[in-house]
Formats: sequence, structure tokens, C-alpha cells
Amino acid sequence: MTDFEKKVYLAALKIPHGEVRSYKWIAAKIGRPKAYRAVGNALNKNPYIGTVPCHRVVKSDGSIGGFAKGVGHKRKLLKSELIDRIP
Repeated sequence: MTDFEKKVYLAALKIPHGEVRSYKWIAAKIGRPKAYRAVGNALNKNPYIGTVPCHRVVKSDGSIGGFAKGVGHKRKLLKSELIDRIP
């Protein structure tokens, strides 16, 4: 695991239950504001899927984005946290 990936996972851990943040938010939070695609790639490789809430990270336009276990599973996790405003 790279230092970049560790920073991404630590930033994702700061997203409160029931809230979402964008890939750009994480990129800015770790001091790499233009690395939002790399953030997505790191989250896709998340080895701590049950601990690091990568499902709470969405696109800047509010759409759901990708998820290693599938978009349907991501939607289900978000709904379980009462987050239903995702298109």
C-alpha cells in the first residue's frame, strides 16, 4: 500500500455516517487537489472495505460513481445509512 492510498483511506474514515463527500473533497483533504481520479483508483483497491467507508465517496455532481463491489451494492449501503439523495 502506498502513502497516497493510506492518506486516501484515512480521509475517507473522516466522512461521518449518513454523509457523503466527493472524490475531489478527498483529493483536496490530502493536499492533492487534482488527484481525484487517483483517489477513485485507490478507493477501488480498498483492502479495508468493511472499515473504510469508501461507499460514502461520490462524484462531484452528486452521482454515485463506481464501487469495487458494484454500484448496486454501493446504493444499498448508502440507503442503509439513510442517504437517498444520490441520483
